[in-house]
Amino acid sequence: MINLAIYILLGINILVCILLTLLVLMQKPRSEGLGAAFGGNFTDSIFGAQTSDVLTKGTIWLGGIFMALTLVLALLYSHRQMSGNKLQEELTKPVAPALTNAPAATLPTAPETNSVPATSAPANP
Repeated sequence: MINLAIYILLGINILVCILLTLLVLMQKPRSEGLGAAFGGNFTDSIFGAQTSDVLTKGTIWLGGIFMALTLVLALLYSHRQMSGNKLQEELTKPVAPALTNAPAATLPTAPETNSVPATSAPANP
């Protein structure tokens, strides 16, 4: 159920991102930056004389929707991680006691300390 909600909200979020990008590109800035790429009166002919007010309000609304959807998606992702976290369950299991009756062949042997060092000098002069 959570996965379905995540996928639906993610699709809506992508649609909002595309619309927000288009709205920002259609706005006519004071210096005629990217807005001039669509032609001088492109947005005026589509939305009317009060284009900047409509586009500004639309940008504000879509920006708010984007922020809200992103927050909800983050909460859903974290809830999905907590409910289906198998690693967390494995880490909280008690550790099995170590084997104490291990065969002698598997135990590492310590080097002997009684060996005579190989030197050319006599031991007692």
